[in-house]
Amino acid sequence: MGIEILIAGDFCPIGRNQENFDSNDFGAVFNGFETIAKSVDYAIVNLECPITRATKKIKKTGPCLRSNENALKALKYAGFNLLTLANNHILDYDEEGVIDTIEKASEFGFDLVGAGRNIYEAGTPLIKSFGNTKVGFLNLAENEFCAATNATAGAYTLDLVDNFNRIQSLKAQCDKVILIYHGGREHYQLPTPKLRERLRFFVDVGADGVVAHHTHCFSGYEYHNGKPIIYSLGNFVFDYKRKYQQGLWTEGMAVKLTLEDDIKIELIPFKQGQTNNPGIQFLNEEEITMFDNRISLLNKAISNDDIFYKEWAAYIKTQRLFYESSLTVQNKYLRAAITRKWIPMLPFSKSHKRLLLNLFRCESHSEISQEVLQKYSK
Repeated sequence: MGIEILIAGDFCPIGRNQENFDSNDFGAVFNGFETIAKSVDYAIVNLECPITRATKKIKKTGPCLRSNENALKALKYAGFNLLTLANNHILDYDEEGVIDTIEKASEFGFDLVGAGRNIYEAGTPLIKSFGNTKVGFLNLAENEFCAATNATAGAYTLDLVDNFNRIQSLKAQCDKVILIYHGGREHYQLPTPKLRERLRFFVDVGADGVVAHHTHCFSGYEYHNGKPIIYSLGNFVFDYKRKYQQGLWTEGMAVKLTLEDDIKIELIPFKQGQTNNPGIQFLNEEEITMFDNRISLLNKAISNDDIFYKEWAAYIKTQRLFYESSLTVQNKYLRAAITRKWIPMLPFSKSHKRLLLNLFRCESHSEISQEVLQKYSK
């Protein structure tokens, strides 16, 4: 029998679930999922916020999230062994939040990967031995207000040259390499073209399996050169605003990898964070059939370029107002009104669009643009 490794998506112990954790009512949240996690050889989950009492928030877009030590007690109860920390919220409460998380999670006995006191520590993989088999785990996130540097704490982030070198080094030391990736477009159920290319590349250079999360919705999977790529698990436990207590946000899955000569996958779907129940709820037979059908359609779209690019083109049309207004309108209330089509988009010349395109697309212009914005946005 092969080595069984369970991987779950975004665990963010806020909202109504935080109340359950603070009262030690862990069973009300996991509802039997702990039995699955404890039945495998190794269980992994993405800790989507720092565990800290720090009060200094970084300046960023989006919310700053945090939780307390009861979240770690809950994960211990649920049977998890490894916490992945490379995500877009780990640095929300600055370096203090990152270091607090590492220290507290280590005190609880968790293995950690994906964040550290500097970029070297953040990018250090984890190697675990299961009998005579060595498995290497590497965890990275897209660059979104979370990156560690040579001198500051944070997450290990996307840098294809460094990622390539680390995967190659890890492959030379291990029998299997599992890459856990935090990225993708939120609320879009397919990978972007670049994300699909990127995760396939990671397989080509040595990863034996790739599992992604971050998008707050589940996606499909494929076998690339015989190696599995799961494009998004969706949320694991993430109770949030009322408008998100239905639909894709509440539909998640975990994946069980069975490591033999090849890697077999088993998907474990569930609901969570719903209006009537913030905890995990397993699907009934009818819901499982519907889930399987939806996964099949997503898998077909991922593997068939005609469908894949048709879906991508349709999605881009839905994003035009958001991105064009984000690039040209400073006032957030005006941007919101434009995106909701309450007022028309302000004039935005094609020549200006070409200038912006060149700043984004040209590698040198993009590098300098990012440095300037980073330096002068604080």
